[in-house]
Amino acid sequence: MIVRLFFLNILITLLAGISMSAYAETENQRVQVADPYIELQTGAGSGYPVFHVVDRGEWIEIIKRKTEWFKIRTDNGKVGWASRDQMEQTLTPSGERMKIRDASLQEFSRRRWELGLSSGDYNGATIITAYSGYALSRNLSTELSLSHVLGTYSSSILPNIDLVAHPFPEWRVSPYFALGAGQIKTRPKTALAQVADQTDTTSHVGLGVRVYLTKRYILRVDYKNFVVFRSRDDNQENDTWQIGFAAFY
Repeated sequence: MIVRLFFLNILITLLAGISMSAYAETENQRVQVADPYIELQTGAGSGYPVFHVVDRGEWIEIIKRKTEWFKIRTDNGKVGWASRDQMEQTLTPSGERMKIRDASLQEFSRRRWELGLSSGDYNGATIITAYSGYALSRNLSTELSLSHVLGTYSSSILPNIDLVAHPFPEWRVSPYFALGAGQIKTRPKTALAQVADQTDTTSHVGLGVRVYLTKRYILRVDYKNFVVFRSRDDNQENDTWQIGFAAFY
């Protein structure tokens, strides 16, 4: 119980800080054209036609990035796409050349969807988990997971929903904290015991780390402390350690 309260306190503190700043960080970056001009194209690719030219000295707003192309907006409302080569010649408000990070690492920090599989130990039994996550903001996401616990005398199914806080989403090794709830349905192995299936409500806190590997792949390691609220009023705590791989989009 002390472990759960410790993790819960960390998560609440992070959520309080994140809620104050998450949307302030979503302002689009503005840069100034330093070359004689920048060409705006109708799509993200060299095959799309040029429809507008932005002259030197004008300011543009970066809306989003797609691989090596940037969607930008001019001060007079023109919206189009410019190549990475052109954007690298623009100037930041401080007068420095714009620095562009590797596309894959930047996409990792701004991922929207994540799908993965992991396996590990659930209180001495083997657990296998499939999950899907969706980013609500750069610092908050929600996850749905389905786990199968393979014990010696019984097997269990655990559907769960989590709220996950990411205090440093731009880091290649990115820690996170989780708070969630769900159910556990336990089915005894009939060859060993004649006991009815049992379904209980659960809650959990956890922490983990995501490691960006390459392209769209992540290594993920996490720990969760579960409390199973049994109908007999003898609640049980279980610890889970898992490691797995995921892809993000």
